[in-house]
Amino acid sequence: MIKNKRTVLELINNLKSFPEDMLVLTDGYEDGYEHILAPEMMEVSHKPENPYYSGEFQMKENDDIQTIKAVVIFRNRRDNPL
Repeated sequence: MIKNKRTVLELINNLKSFPEDMLVLTDGYEDGYEHILAPEMMEVSHKPENPYYSGEFQMKENDDIQTIKAVVIFRNRRDNPL
């Protein structure tokens, strides 16, 4: 049996609670695929100069002047489940 599954319908219903024009991001690194967790709104900063493995967006830090609100869909981490 598959644990922690999220269906298309569940994801659509979750996303309906966010503004339609909000940016959507996901975390990730390496290869393969995992189940997704519930979307969350976060404040992030755009860091296009970061190397590919660090991600173009980062969680807001105290010294970040410009930030963007985005919906982040985290993946299930089997080595450190939430």
